[in-house]
Amino acid sequence: VAVWSLWMPLLWAAPLPVAATGAHVQGQVGGSVLLAAECHPGFQVREAIWRSLWPSEELLATSFRGSLEILYHSRFLGRTRLHRNLSLELGPLESGDSGNFSVLLVDTEGRAWTQILQLKVYDAVPRPTVQVFIAVSQSPKTCQAFLSCWVPNISDITYSWRQEGTIDFGIEPHGLFTDGQVLRVSLGPEDKGMAFSCIVSNPVSWNSTIVTPWESCHHEAGPAPGKASYKDVLLVVVPVLLLLVLAGLSAWYWGPCSGRKKKEVCADEVTLQTENPLVKGLP
Repeated sequence: VAVWSLWMPLLWAAPLPVAATGAHVQGQVGGSVLLAAECHPGFQVREAIWRSLWPSEELLATSFRGSLEILYHSRFLGRTRLHRNLSLELGPLESGDSGNFSVLLVDTEGRAWTQILQLKVYDAVPRPTVQVFIAVSQSPKTCQAFLSCWVPNISDITYSWRQEGTIDFGIEPHGLFTDGQVLRVSLGPEDKGMAFSCIVSNPVSWNSTIVTPWESCHHEAGPAPGKASYKDVLLVVVPVLLLLVLAGLSAWYWGPCSGRKKKEVCADEVTLQTENPLVKGLP
């Protein structure tokens, strides 16, 4: 063990002879991934060193003649597991765990083999929000609707649409806009029960929401003939009440005793009538 302790800093400082690069591993926040250590057949591994290269260089795990060690102070402390086949398991994953990792394998003859792996961690896709916007249509029996689908703060996502109850999984491209985020549909009375699902996915997860756009078309069309809604009643009653109030105020302001001068004249007339109550009765 003492020999290993003295030799290990030399391996840490020495440049790594890269032999295999470009391996991509994908994981989901809260889950785990396995970084597999691979080498040529006949390569008898004696030592193995796992390191995180980006965004910071840190020692994660080591193996020396079958003795495994993972208690190194790094951002992955408590979230690593080194298997007997020298593959490294990371989890539970966090959103900042994406980066590059390397494993240095040394055989019994002192030959070194280095493998570089790239880890990308994605958030789980939440349930998308779908909004229905109704366009003005010339025909009263048709409804032009735009279905808008979105999810917040998710990277590398793909939008797709599906009409429920059909075998085909896709929608014709001419009805899609904004990279598939918006779908245009034309509906008639026979399409009252037609439903569409918006499917949002990234490389590790997916989610969906189902919407029936005819319900929004019916809502926009208003109540049935002969029936008035509460909002319609308010639209008629409130203006009429305002007109009556304005008419009363106008009559009061422009009445015979309104205004300063008119008030003075009316006051004089009332005084004369009070002082001479029998004038009109004299011959």
